[in-house]
Amino acid sequence: MEETISLKDIFATLRKRLVLIVTITLLAVMVSAGVTFFLMTPKYDASTQILVNQSNTNNTSLYQTNSVQTNVQLVNTYSVIINNPSVLNLVNKKLNLDMSAGELKGMLTVSTEQNSQVFTLTAETDSPAQSAKIVNGVASAFKSQVQKVMNVDNVSILSPANVASSINPVKPKANINLAIAFVVGLMVSVGLAFLLEYMDNTIKTEEDIEKILDLPVLGVISEIKDSREPSNAHSRSAAHTTGRHQARGAGRVETK
Repeated sequence: MEETISLKDIFATLRKRLVLIVTITLLAVMVSAGVTFFLMTPKYDASTQILVNQSNTNNTSLYQTNSVQTNVQLVNTYSVIINNPSVLNLVNKKLNLDMSAGELKGMLTVSTEQNSQVFTLTAETDSPAQSAKIVNGVASAFKSQVQKVMNVDNVSILSPANVASSINPVKPKANINLAIAFVVGLMVSVGLAFLLEYMDNTIKTEEDIEKILDLPVLGVISEIKDSREPSNAHSRSAAHTTGRHQARGAGRVETK
């Protein structure tokens, strides 16, 4: 027989397993909150914007052009140079950082906008002050290295990073983590509820019998309680009362 599930059956299952669903969902949210707020290290970022403008040198070179398009093309080149070990090692030396050029590169992100002469340099560390210190140091070292390597002076630092704008952590994102935990916990608990209901083969109602046997229910036998226990108790009570009356009668006879 083909078995169909109605919305009524679905809601009945959800209502029946409501405690399980709520418990698993809350547990998932609590675990996510514990990991987010107590185990994960907060990360802070600081950013600075760098402008690639017209060259200020009198040297005849490829980059002595007043074309904005040339400067836009240079942005992609400079984005590669800024992560070069020569720049990063200079930053490590100036700031006395106890890390390699590769570790410092992993903290940096360079983002550019299409057809823009400005690109953004971002540093992400465990401290707002450290992030601002590193990103400003890299921007300054990059500007000096470009002048030496490419013999041009067309880089300007528009807005140095400051600690005040970096006090809010960017990682972990608590709201997103809790929302994901809630959705995952809800999905798992609902799936488990339907799995338990599917594996439950016990017969509980007349409808279950009709579904299994494909036969109509003709009648229901009510539960019959055993009536012998009250009568036995009544007999014991009557015997006890008779015994007391007999004892009293015997007492009166002896007095005479």
